[in-house]
Amino acid sequence: MLVLGFDTTILNVALPTLAADLGTSSSEQQWIVDAFLVVFAACMLPAGLLGDRFGRRRMLVAGLAIMLVGSLAGTLAGDPGALIAARAAMGLGAALITPLALAVLPTVFGPEERGRAVAALTAALAAGMPLGPLLGGLLLDHYWWGSIFLLNVPLVAAGIAACLLLLPESRNPAAPRLDPLGILLGVGGLGLLVYGVIEGPARGWNDVLTLGALVGALPPLAWLHLRDRRRAEPVLGLGLLANPGFRWATLIGTVASFAMAGLLFVVPQYLQAVQGHDSFGTGLRIMPLMGGLLVAARGCQPLNRLLGPRFTVATGLALLAFAGVLGATTDTGSGYGLTATWLTVTGLGVGLALIPSMDTALGALPTDAAGTGSGLLMTIRQVGGAVGVALLGSLLAEGYRADLDTGGLPATTADAARESVVAAHLVADRAGLPRLADSADAAFLHGMGLVLFATALIAAAGAAVAGWLLPGRDVAPPRARTRE
Repeated sequence: MLVLGFDTTILNVALPTLAADLGTSSSEQQWIVDAFLVVFAACMLPAGLLGDRFGRRRMLVAGLAIMLVGSLAGTLAGDPGALIAARAAMGLGAALITPLALAVLPTVFGPEERGRAVAALTAALAAGMPLGPLLGGLLLDHYWWGSIFLLNVPLVAAGIAACLLLLPESRNPAAPRLDPLGILLGVGGLGLLVYGVIEGPARGWNDVLTLGALVGALPPLAWLHLRDRRRAEPVLGLGLLANPGFRWATLIGTVASFAMAGLLFVVPQYLQAVQGHDSFGTGLRIMPLMGGLLVAARGCQPLNRLLGPRFTVATGLALLAFAGVLGATTDTGSGYGLTATWLTVTGLGVGLALIPSMDTALGALPTDAAGTGSGLLMTIRQVGGAVGVALLGSLLAEGYRADLDTGGLPATTADAARESVVAAHLVADRAGLPRLADSADAAFLHGMGLVLFATALIAAAGAAVAGWLLPGRDVAPPRARTRE
């Protein structure tokens, strides 16, 4: 999971180097990033189903092996096409790893230990995100760009060895034959949906490609849902949402992921574009988030046992709402202390909300559906996070453009400055317009405030739902649960 955290963020610091060394165009750079995300989100559902049928340890090792091969291919890629293919392979490996790493937990750990295991996985994934630009910046300063993928190799190799030596095999002995057409429909529909969501903020929501992807996702997903209703082991597994414990815990976990995605979406841009820090400095300044998350990971289990998931998760989401409101007060004169404070609160909130909600969702699943249920849980979370970043990215862009003062500038210069705060700073530096740079900083903070306030509202609504619908302390043990 640490590797997945790296791969989510490490590439962003390498894009300028890739443009120089490989001659990648803007479109190719976008595909280098998107190839991982689209394949990752699209393939998680069938990954859980494959684990249930063929063995969760076996498919987890297969995912790690694919990640290893993809990382080596990325290291050795000599042109943009080869690198895009390597990133797609890494996305496929990640799609197998993520749900199956969760699916094996109920077979290895009992109810008392499962929450700590979920906390360890969540902390590892979250640690990789700020460490990605931190380590990526160090590697790029001393080595060639391929070294950022080489970093995965020893970690993945250690993961394969640990799985083979320490992890017992588990599967659903009653799993029926796979549905190849259903899997194809799910992968195609989810891939189109996530691609359309990712492209929306950049191309515009009324762009032909964006609309085509979003509309094109509906028929295969609808067809898949109709097929699933007639099958004993569905690909989508939406029937698992009939279980209220799984349904509401999954929804709350998605809200927490949405809120975290919104908060993390604006911070690197603020630290780099407005505060002027490099990638390494940005990664270093995001570390308070990790500190808060580690504290929450240590404390959430005793708190959960004492007060129950209802109180713990609602408290975590309330802290996320507070962090959003606090971050929305940032202005051009604010120091790093304010940012560090609300990042720490964000880490606490994410840990208290996400870890118990995921533990509750896993505990509500019947053992034979661990793979399918984990795939559904992580797919909903991933799609929710992608939708959150897309919508909040659009809100940030609109807020920025509405507040940017381009009065007196030539039309071409004004249009360039409206693209982003980074573009505005480039224009201001070239044209000697410090007033434009100051206006761009203020406009970005206006848009950032809108994003953080919207995130706070969503987290507050999630806290209310958690306090109303999540279970208290009296939760039926997993062995008493049945598929609904």
